[in-house]
Amino acid sequence: MQILIEALEDSLQLMLDLDPTVLVPVMLTLRVTLSSLAVSTMIGLPIGVSLGMAVKIPARGLLLAALYTGMGLPPVVVGLIIFLMLSRSGPLGYLSWLFTPTAMILAQTVIALPLIVGLTMAAVRNSHPELQPQLRALGATRWQTIITVISETRFGLLAAIAAAYGRIVAEVGAVMLVGGNIEMKTRVLTTAIVLETRKGAFALALALGLILLTMTFIANIALLRFGNWNEQRR
Repeated sequence: MQILIEALEDSLQLMLDLDPTVLVPVMLTLRVTLSSLAVSTMIGLPIGVSLGMAVKIPARGLLLAALYTGMGLPPVVVGLIIFLMLSRSGPLGYLSWLFTPTAMILAQTVIALPLIVGLTMAAVRNSHPELQPQLRALGATRWQTIITVISETRFGLLAAIAAAYGRIVAEVGAVMLVGGNIEMKTRVLTTAIVLETRKGAFALALALGLILLTMTFIANIALLRFGNWNEQRR
């Protein structure tokens, strides 16, 4: 118990001192996770809404099976595939992205995308079954129908974004494979926690862990606030 208290005290001091070993992984984590979340959201939300609103989907069973497989795809497998694609002998090796933050953003985008698409589709399909027929009966255009459906299912869409962020911010395997966990370059919070724990630097690992939890908590609060703000505007 005494060791835990001492580690907690030291970790708080590291955070207050804005130690570079803490600050650099935090900034890189924010850059990588927010970039990948933005890209996966811009791609995934339109696809999820389209699939959710579609009355008939060609090869629906096969598509859903592939989508659900992607939602549960082990991040380390994603990291392996991206690594092979970006390696010097891979099809994208000419980009020289391997062991850079760009490769980490790509890997996390691939991880988050199926989750956003699947949860968005589920939210839209679970909206009131009479909503779309009523809108069409009132003469709403397709774009007006889409906007109304998005407005009615916004909490489900926010939940999809929050779930995707929660998954990628806590991810270790993929970013370690494609990023290499290089100090001051590709070392994010999760990989730094693993490394410092193995080294026995429990105070630093605990400081990084507390910051990671705080970041996730703030992101979820922000999404809830955004949803409540939209609700008050109506």
